[in-house]
Amino acid sequence: MSIYLSLHTEQVKSPTLAGLSDDSGRTLTSSDFNLRCLTPDQRVERLLAYGSHEELDRFNQESRQGNRHPELFALYPPADEEDAVEIRPIPDCPKEHTGDRILVRCQAIKFEIDIEPVFATMALYDLKEKKKISENFYCDLNSEQFRSFLKPHMPHVDHSTLAKSAIFSVTYPTPDIYLVIKIEKVLQQGEISDCADPYMTFRECDSAKNKDKLEKLRGHAETFCHRLGRYRMPFAWATVNVMEVISTVALDRDVTDSDIKSSSIDRKGQLPRRNSERYSTIDDQFCNVSAFKPATITISTIFKQEGDRLSDEDLLKFLADIKKSSTPQRRIKTISGSIKLDMSPVHDTPLACLSTELIPLIPVAEKNIRPVKEVLEFPSSEVYVPHNIYRNLLFVYPQRLNFVNRLTSARNITIKIQFMSGEDQSCSLPVIFGKSSGPEFLQEVYTPITYHNKSPDFYEEVKLVLPACLTERHHLLFTFYHISCQQKQNQSGSCETLIGYSWLPMLNNDRLQTGQFCLPIVLERLPVNYSLHTPEVLHFKWMESHKGLFNLEIQAVSSVHTQDNHLERFFSLCHALEGGATFPLRVREEKIPENKLEHELKLSIISLSSSSLEPLVLFLHLVLDKLFTLIMQPMVIAGQTANLAQIAFESVVSIVNSLHNSQELIRDQQGRNSLLATYLYWVFRLPDPPQDMQNSGSDILIFSKSRYSTMGRATATTVGNMLLQSRFRSSSNPDIPAPHTSDEDAEIKSIFSAKVQRTSHIYCNVLYSISYRHWIVSLWFVHLFLLQQFHEELALQMVVSTGVCRENAYKYAWFFFELLVKSMAQHVSQLDKQSVPRRNRFSDRFKDDITTIVSVVTAEIGTILVKQQKEVEQAEKVNISLAFFLYDLLSLMDRGFVFQLVKNYCNQMSSKTVSLPTLISMRLEFLRILCSHEHYLNLSLFFSSPGSAPASPCPSISSQSSGSCSFQEQQRILGLFELSQDFKQQHYLAGLLLTELRNTDKLYPRYYLKAINAIYSLLCSHDLDHRCIKPEVRAKVAALYLPLVGIIIDSTNYLDFTGKNCKNTNTCKQTGIPDDDLENVPPINQSVAMAIAGNPFNTLGRNVLVSMQGKSVATLAADTSRHLLVCFLWVMKNADRSLIQRWTVDMPPSQLNKLLELLTICVSCFEYRVMSTQALQKSQQAKLQLEEALLRGMGARGEMMKRVGGRMDRTMGQRENLRWRKDLTQWRQTNDKQDKYVITFEAMISGNLATETNLIVLDLLETIVQAVPLAECKDSVVGGVLKVLLHSLTCNQSTTFLSHTFSTLRALVVKFGDLLFEEEAEQCADLCQKVLQYCSSPVDENRSQACATLYLIMRYSYSNNFSRVKMQVTMSLASLVGKSSDFQEEYLRRSLRTILAYAEDDTEMQNTQLPSQVDELLRNLNSILSDTVKMREFQEDPEMLMDLMYRIAKGYQTSPDLRLTWLQNMAEKHNNRKCYTESAMCLVHAAALVAEYLSMLEDHKYLPVGSVTFQNISPNVLEESAVSDDILSPDEDGVCSGRYFTESGLVGLLEQAAELFSNGCLFEAVNEVYKIIIPILEAHRDFRKLASTHDKLQRAFDNIIKKGHKRMFGTYFRVGFYGAKFGDLDEREFIYKEPAITHLPEISHRLENFYSQCFGDETLVMIKDSTPVDRKQLNPNKAYIQITYVEPFFDDYEMKDRLTNFEKNFNLRRFMYTTPFTKSGRPRGELNEQYKRKTILTTMHAFPYVKTRINVIQKEEFDLTPIEVAIEDMQKKTRELAVATHREQPDAKMLQMLLQGSVGATVNQGPLEVAQVFLNEIPADPKLFRHHNKLRLCFKEFIMRCGEAVEKNKHLITSDQKEYQQELKKNYNRLRESLRPMLERKIPELYKPIIRPRDSFKRLSFRRVQEENS
Repeated sequence: MSIYLSLHTEQVKSPTLAGLSDDSGRTLTSSDFNLRCLTPDQRVERLLAYGSHEELDRFNQESRQGNRHPELFALYPPADEEDAVEIRPIPDCPKEHTGDRILVRCQAIKFEIDIEPVFATMALYDLKEKKKISENFYCDLNSEQFRSFLKPHMPHVDHSTLAKSAIFSVTYPTPDIYLVIKIEKVLQQGEISDCADPYMTFRECDSAKNKDKLEKLRGHAETFCHRLGRYRMPFAWATVNVMEVISTVALDRDVTDSDIKSSSIDRKGQLPRRNSERYSTIDDQFCNVSAFKPATITISTIFKQEGDRLSDEDLLKFLADIKKSSTPQRRIKTISGSIKLDMSPVHDTPLACLSTELIPLIPVAEKNIRPVKEVLEFPSSEVYVPHNIYRNLLFVYPQRLNFVNRLTSARNITIKIQFMSGEDQSCSLPVIFGKSSGPEFLQEVYTPITYHNKSPDFYEEVKLVLPACLTERHHLLFTFYHISCQQKQNQSGSCETLIGYSWLPMLNNDRLQTGQFCLPIVLERLPVNYSLHTPEVLHFKWMESHKGLFNLEIQAVSSVHTQDNHLERFFSLCHALEGGATFPLRVREEKIPENKLEHELKLSIISLSSSSLEPLVLFLHLVLDKLFTLIMQPMVIAGQTANLAQIAFESVVSIVNSLHNSQELIRDQQGRNSLLATYLYWVFRLPDPPQDMQNSGSDILIFSKSRYSTMGRATATTVGNMLLQSRFRSSSNPDIPAPHTSDEDAEIKSIFSAKVQRTSHIYCNVLYSISYRHWIVSLWFVHLFLLQQFHEELALQMVVSTGVCRENAYKYAWFFFELLVKSMAQHVSQLDKQSVPRRNRFSDRFKDDITTIVSVVTAEIGTILVKQQKEVEQAEKVNISLAFFLYDLLSLMDRGFVFQLVKNYCNQMSSKTVSLPTLISMRLEFLRILCSHEHYLNLSLFFSSPGSAPASPCPSISSQSSGSCSFQEQQRILGLFELSQDFKQQHYLAGLLLTELRNTDKLYPRYYLKAINAIYSLLCSHDLDHRCIKPEVRAKVAALYLPLVGIIIDSTNYLDFTGKNCKNTNTCKQTGIPDDDLENVPPINQSVAMAIAGNPFNTLGRNVLVSMQGKSVATLAADTSRHLLVCFLWVMKNADRSLIQRWTVDMPPSQLNKLLELLTICVSCFEYRVMSTQALQKSQQAKLQLEEALLRGMGARGEMMKRVGGRMDRTMGQRENLRWRKDLTQWRQTNDKQDKYVITFEAMISGNLATETNLIVLDLLETIVQAVPLAECKDSVVGGVLKVLLHSLTCNQSTTFLSHTFSTLRALVVKFGDLLFEEEAEQCADLCQKVLQYCSSPVDENRSQACATLYLIMRYSYSNNFSRVKMQVTMSLASLVGKSSDFQEEYLRRSLRTILAYAEDDTEMQNTQLPSQVDELLRNLNSILSDTVKMREFQEDPEMLMDLMYRIAKGYQTSPDLRLTWLQNMAEKHNNRKCYTESAMCLVHAAALVAEYLSMLEDHKYLPVGSVTFQNISPNVLEESAVSDDILSPDEDGVCSGRYFTESGLVGLLEQAAELFSNGCLFEAVNEVYKIIIPILEAHRDFRKLASTHDKLQRAFDNIIKKGHKRMFGTYFRVGFYGAKFGDLDEREFIYKEPAITHLPEISHRLENFYSQCFGDETLVMIKDSTPVDRKQLNPNKAYIQITYVEPFFDDYEMKDRLTNFEKNFNLRRFMYTTPFTKSGRPRGELNEQYKRKTILTTMHAFPYVKTRINVIQKEEFDLTPIEVAIEDMQKKTRELAVATHREQPDAKMLQMLLQGSVGATVNQGPLEVAQVFLNEIPADPKLFRHHNKLRLCFKEFIMRCGEAVEKNKHLITSDQKEYQQELKKNYNRLRESLRPMLERKIPELYKPIIRPRDSFKRLSFRRVQEENS
């Protein structure tokens, strides 16, 4: 499906002005292009070949249905998943905890000399926590030569010890993690300093010189290796900050330690615990251990070990010093050398990787692959992850030995460490992990030796694997030796000298011993049975009197030993209860007899919640399993039945509560604790049956005694016979009956088996993975007695619980609900249910308990909301968990029973809704979850046939016998689209959801949005469900949602189709923030509203339909409306076509109009929008679904089904999302390319969506049209359909849709041509305009379809309405070429040629006048195109363009319709340039034109009497006087038949003009316009409009009052063109009107730029002055432009009427500019020789006019003498002073500036100089007497105004301006005194008495001058 997307850019052509001049002599509308020269476009096949209307409809429908998208929602952007409560996240599969993993590969250790083997040990240290955070990793990089030195001491080398690479894990990355490498060598004689001396003195460069010395050293080393090869000594150490390496490798190069030291890293505070909520919020950029680039590190600083500072405490101090100053402050000596390491992140486990227990994780057959070891982490803080693998390790850390007081020669001390299972040496177990290049496991290990040190510190770490079962014989044996470094002459045997022994039993009171110990040392041989006692007990010969001399630490990392007192006690007592111990039972220090077992067990159960969080989490799975066993099985202890169920249940509740309340543990979005969710989903199964019952089937293979086979003592064993009998009863209620056996339900079997298979597949490596087959077999024999009881017991405990336990059980009900469901599912899976119906699977008592639980939880939700307003979130989570519980019960229990529970819930919630509106939201979420059930469609019982659906399941009501459209049948069909009571009974869940949608108040948009999203989500799932692919199935599904259609139609007035997206649904669309995202629709233009009201093209403008604006009170946000509409379209797309048709036939006209209005809104909402880069902000999920939908893969359906059904596969989703994850590594390099791809892809999806939605609308319109013959009001139906179709043509559409739309339009013309052309005149006009517009399309297919449609319109209107169609087509083209800026006439000419070809080839019409009429019409259209070509040339010259349009309009003086069209075109152009006044004037002229012809048609007093009435607005309007009626008769031949030649059209034009006048701040003109409108409104009694009109008038008058003197009107310039290159503009002058405050350089620059492009910079000359241009002096080859600023000019008599600022700027025809000159020819001179010429220009029309330039038709000039110039200047100064002084709010700065220019001492050519030049002496020429006297009087008034101004300024100045005021006063006095003699001197001749009449002109004029100057 293709979409047409194109942006047209055109090269601006330079206008050829001469061309315009050449053409001026001929008619503007003459055709200058022969159409027949062109080749026609390809024509539509079989345009006239259809024999009947049915055949035409059938062909159109088949073509529309081809290549359609079956899934609408696959194209629609997914909704915001905030409301997707039905997604129940699958917990992570249990797995071993690992932090961020780093692979460190040791490449080389190199010193200056190479003389002996060295051994490296690596470990991580956290300086911040002051803790070692990993075990040791041992690495041997020695050459084969050096390894051969040690062969006598290495019996064999295991492959696992050859590793050079280690994987370190870091759970809590901090900036202070260091990798420490310790280097040891074979023990030699001498201190560490002595042994290191050769390394520090010799240099590699001197190797040749020191060859003999090095050979000697190498020989000594070999001797020591042979003799002392098993002993080590400390040698050196080095360190590197791991986090600084990671931050430095961003530089993309190898890293040295100097780089690391100089780099910096942010220091962050204490990090939260792993697996905690706070941890999950850590900034990923900080310490991003998992995403750094691999790096090679070279460490060149190697420190020598200090013999007295070897402990970890000393090491951490050194690291702290290094952190501060790069080197330790204590001057430690360094050894020359380097260590080279590779460091890289680990994402996948590498080949040949060994676990910390040396178990191959990825085994490889080849032995030549060097292994990689995982290093065990000791996290710096707690890690809350349960044990999921078997691990039983012990770490022994010898710390310190104190032999200082021992007077022996023992100085080179080592400790041999062994793990013994007995006391004989043969009992030494090989459980000690070996180091590098040696055996995998050892029986003994020796600590490194510090030479001659009696109190050595040790840093050795001894790692052991503990036996699964420890006994009291297991112990650690420590043997202390002195090692002789130098062999004595008389000594040939061992170098070891025994000092003494010590030991440590592994168990103390049956508990593993860990922690710090200080052991004494025995000097004599150990006695028998020593291991059964601690060293503190026995009496031997002890060193230093039994004093503790040997410090060590023991740490265990074990999934067997809890190391917590509470857990240990609980497991021990459970073990005894299961028959695994004898009584009295020993627990730590106390002995417990059998009769106290129950009491102690209860205490231990209660104390479980007191356990520390970490051990409780570590053993959580086992603890819960034991507690569930106790809940289910009543115990017989000492012959008495022990009721432990209640206390065990309370303990479970307490544990669940504590886990939820812990801030250290994370919760998912539904508030579920992740650890508990994981346990329920992956681990839980019903407790093991009693083993005696298992043994009753001897021929069956029974699995081991417990699935926890590695848990040691705390596991279940054989149960005693005395306990067995009681386990078949409920521990709380022995009367609960056992359920009946039955065959397994096929549905549940498939669900459960799938679950088990998936679980076992994913969880196969986990401790709890078990054999499903063995499980089923072992449970087969006890299903009657055991398996059915757990869910019943659990439900009973929930019902009978009280107090805090009850409160917490319902607070965290999700856990117990899921526990119930899991146990029920396992119970059902074991039943033989073939003969047992679903309703009998569970007992009635259990159903009662479930009913009670649901009722209590529902009530609890309301209680939380009422009492604790802050706990709304908690109530929502409980509500969601209850919904999921019932959701699960639908798969397990009788559906009728579950529906009853749903009904009870809804009733309870509805009763509280009035007071708690939040409950509406909860009820919606509840229903949304229920409806997401995979069998929702089955549960909703949809019709078998929509057309014959029974109204009720009751036979008495479902009588449908008549097939005819009787009244009952009509009501039945209409009833299918209403939410009736019968519908709600038949389709329970669907009815509930639709009822919620209908009843939710739209004044609560948040809740209404939830309801819509629920429906939307459901329809998504149906649309993408592979079970609903067949059309007949989809029709049945759509029938389920037919009432939704009625709901949406009723909600039409609430829809927001303006497209402003409201992100916050709490607020209405008024506060919405528009967004350019794909989901958001940009604001729609006025044409949408007008389309609904009947005028799709907004040809009247913004103000025509005021009533439409108040029609719709949208309360829904745009995205909400869009979701609702797409649901409506989906139902319409998939519903049965015949049913829809019958529905539209029976529909009342008002309802049908609403439906058509809704379709119009749909077209607007889903209009295609051009994509922007902001569309990239979508979620990855949205993009994934869109892509898969486009590719038509199963993925889209599957993904949507998982999303809606809550079955989303996490790992799959993450893997697939990779395609959209640009933030991942493989996307980073190609962001720009990918962005372009995504934009293109999104555009394709958006276009396909727009096409599909519009085609659904088109399908529905066709269905309605085909039902028209059956309808009573066919005219209104056809007109309504045509409105929607025309509106769709105004929107951006694809070629595919346009093709089908034109086919539908042609079918309408063929079937209802007469009706359209007679009754729908306005729609016909709009149809012509839109079709003609597509005739100029650059897309061939669009053009071809439009041509065929236009020809059919002409053909079928020929018989009776062809003249009207001709006029409409002509007007449409005139409008099109006038308004469209990117109009392409070449395409339209080809279309005209194609239409001509249709007419010529139409054989049926050849004998008629149609071909010639068409030919004539096309020639007229072609002539208009010729005008368009000229207009195109002047696109960049707005004045010339408007002149041309004006001339074209003038040419249509005898064609009022076309003249009106061109006037509107001009108004549009002006409006685009923001010339609002000129645009208003165009509309006033248009209105005058309409008034002229209205007065010829109708004689009403309230109508204007032609254009004369408009004179008060503008005298120019008289040119619209109509031609005489003998030349032109209105309403004949289609003349004056348009929508504007009506009273409403006249009012519309005037209202638009008034608004434009208001925009142009000409508020007085608004009043004049409304004077014409008001009588018409009064005559029509349109009081609503009158109220609106007077309101606008009030606003206009208010604006006059507020802005009266502040308004800025236009600025005017005289522009003269000179030169032959200007063509007919040569020597013509114009007055240009420019925006207010336009300066001369601005207009000069604009015109210069434009005409320079026309003629070239060298040709154009701008004349800078305003002197008259002498044509003789101009270069004929150049073009000259002269621009002069002009001002409006008024005679004195005019000034009487032009009092306001507006009146002085309106209706202007005369303008003036002045030119200074002197007699000598210079423009400026001295005062007594300065003349001035005034030039007055008169224009042809008055400003403002329909153009912004008017040519000058008259010019007047007169000169002023120097004294007249002086008089004019002084009068101007005086006026300025008077105005500034007498303002209501004086401006001090302005006043002071005027004063400074008037009385300032240094003013050149100031008033004083003027007086001295002209008033100093009385002129000799009597002609000048009057001027002299006038100037004297001017000065007299001037000096008076100056005095007033000085006094005024005195009251305005601030305190700091007093001196300035004094200076002004002083200057004023000086000026007054200087002028006094000149002002007092009068000319006697002027005051002689003259006997003349009193009304003499001169006398009067003299008086007038005096009055003016006074």
